[in-house]
Amino acid sequence: MQRAFFMNYFQIDDLKKKIVCAVLIFVGALLLGIGVAIVVERAQTERGITEQTSSQQDASNGQPSKIQQDEQVKKVALTFDDGPNPDYTGVLLDGLKERGVKVTFFVLGSEVELYPELVRRASEEGHLIGVHAYRHVNLRQLSDAQAIEQVDRTNGAIYRATGQYASYIRPPYGCWKEDLDYEVQMVEVLWDIDPRDWATTSSNLVVQRVLNEVEENSIILLHDASKSSVQAAFTIIDTLQNQGYTFVTVEELLLE
Repeated sequence: MQRAFFMNYFQIDDLKKKIVCAVLIFVGALLLGIGVAIVVERAQTERGITEQTSSQQDASNGQPSKIQQDEQVKKVALTFDDGPNPDYTGVLLDGLKERGVKVTFFVLGSEVELYPELVRRASEEGHLIGVHAYRHVNLRQLSDAQAIEQVDRTNGAIYRATGQYASYIRPPYGCWKEDLDYEVQMVEVLWDIDPRDWATTSSNLVVQRVLNEVEENSIILLHDASKSSVQAAFTIIDTLQNQGYTFVTVEELLLE
């Protein structure tokens, strides 16, 4: 009887040990399985990313993907001739600053001498200043010496107002004397869109003319010389920004 008791006791003890060992083996196997699954999943994820990247690169032959292309910004340049104007240039600068937009001003030297503070402000706020002429004259109708004087006097006035000489010129009426390229050594900038804002008081008409023709890299010609032109400029900016355009100076556009 006593012997049977001890046998049962030891049998129960052995059973407990077997149960504990089985539990430990099960837990160990479970943890090992989880670890292996994590490693396999991570390897598959990394391989998937690598294959996707390689596929995009192969498909584009080193060019930006379609998503990247869609995200590229469409640039356009607003330019203003004949200023600075004491009544409207300041208003224009206020609106440009509010919208975070940079433009290009092709100024008349005679006006710069009268209102240098407006040109200085425009330059300090990041706008590009270029030469128009000293007065609004057709340079082709002048002698070489007279044409050079128109450019040099204007550039001198710009320098006195801003501390910098201009590198770009838009001659009045778009009429340049090609034989002066060596003497003047400035980059001529014309335009792609002329809405003839100077010939109408309807800002809506000016806006519509621009929107009908604008495309990426367009150079738009306006004048900071009337209320309607300034209002048209603001509407053009607001509309095109909503269409994904960004506004840059002609230098940024040409040197892109």
